[in-house]
Formats: sequence, structure tokens, C-alpha cells
Amino acid sequence: MNTAAHPAAAGTPAATSRPARSKRSARSTRDADGMAVASFLLGLPGLLVLNLVLGPVAIVLSLVALSRGTQRRGRALLGFALGVADLLIVLALTIANHGVIWQFG
Repeated sequence: MNTAAHPAAAGTPAATSRPARSKRSARSTRDADGMAVASFLLGLPGLLVLNLVLGPVAIVLSLVALSRGTQRRGRALLGFALGVADLLIVLALTIANHGVIWQFG
């Protein structure tokens, strides 16, 4: 019997790691769902405060959640859209005020 085609028949470690994969898969999906929700929750207040910080964080979290196969795809896409909107608001305010609107010192 070809052990490469049937690792379960050969008793290799690949056969014993299947339950661990399903646990990892469930945990990865749960983590991705959390990232999708976090991207939405960080992108929303980013429309009002800390646009330059919360926008990119929301974008990165949503892209990671989508790449990990989140079940909350809509929430991740909303987080991505809000992150992009955060950056567009910073850009619009910068253009409207002919420069940045914050000062240090």
C-alpha cells in the first residue's frame, strides 16, 4: 500500500494529528471572527478620533480575518471600509486645511 496516498493506514503522525487540525481550525476561525469584530469596532470610532492610527489597524485586522476565513465576512468588510474611510477623512481634512491640523509644542 502506498503510505503517501494513505497516511492513516500506515499509522504515521499525520494520521494522529487530524483532531488537532480541527481544533486548530476551529480556534483559527474563532480568532478570525474576533479580528473581524475588532476591525469593525476600531474603524467606527476612527471616523471621529485617531483616524491615522485606528484606520490602518482596522484595515490590517480585517484583511487578516478575511485571509483566515472568518465566518463574519460582512463585519470584516465593514471594518475594511471603515478603515479606508478613516484614512480618507484624514486626507480630506489635510487638504481642506492646507496641511496637518495638529501641532506639537
